[in-house]
Amino acid sequence: MKVNLSSDTVNQLALLGAAAIIILTVYVAGKYIRQMKTAESTGELSEENWDGIGEYKNPVPTGWIVSFLGTMIWGLWYWFIGYPLNAYSQIGEYNEEVKTYNAEFEKKWQNPDKETLMAMGEGVFLVQCAPCHGLDGSGIDGKAQGFDKRMTAEQVLHVIDNGQDQLKYPMGAMPPGMASGDDAKAIAKWIAGGMKGEKPAAFAACASCHGEDGTGMGGQAPNLRHYDETLVTHVLNHGKKGMLGKMPAFNDGRLTEVQKKAVATYIRSLQED
Repeated sequence: MKVNLSSDTVNQLALLGAAAIIILTVYVAGKYIRQMKTAESTGELSEENWDGIGEYKNPVPTGWIVSFLGTMIWGLWYWFIGYPLNAYSQIGEYNEEVKTYNAEFEKKWQNPDKETLMAMGEGVFLVQCAPCHGLDGSGIDGKAQGFDKRMTAEQVLHVIDNGQDQLKYPMGAMPPGMASGDDAKAIAKWIAGGMKGEKPAAFAACASCHGEDGTGMGGQAPNLRHYDETLVTHVLNHGKKGMLGKMPAFNDGRLTEVQKKAVATYIRSLQED
């Protein structure tokens, strides 16, 4: 499609401003380059110097002042008169179209079945998640979180030692040092092993928030067993610091609520029981 840059007021104003800045830049730069080639430095030196290098008390060049003030005046005019913040813009129109589409999308998929959620979740995962977590969700050889298991023993120990307050659960921040030494290692090994076998006695410190079964007491704290919908939604809404850096939050409209639910459904299917 051929774009006509002169058919939109916003484009015209932007092009006018860009042309003015280019013309002023070329003129001022050319003027002072010519002066540097021909003119000799004159004037009164300031008292301060650096290793014998002094600075003249010359006034600020008129051309620089005019260029600076002209740019500031044009910028203020552009925002408050030439292009008010509440005026039409192509970006604003696009954002409104996205909101309308998302509302229609949510209405259409109010009650999707599991098969639909799996297909939708896989599509979102491959586009938004796979670049870091891998196409199969295995974490690309430990470079990012793998979804085949809930947590490794090393990850559990890190949380025990450092606490956790990234996901903003109702229970609040988990303080560091809830367990230590062999107790912490026993808890980490048990959780990483799928919480099977005999429960360590030291897990009582964790059960007060995560529940005796480790499932998070109905969404009050993170589920330590599975990637449930609440856990995945909290991560998507708040982001999370990981081995590759900070995972961005997806609370800016990029994903609808049903898409977040679909991602949770798909990720849950990747975990080994």
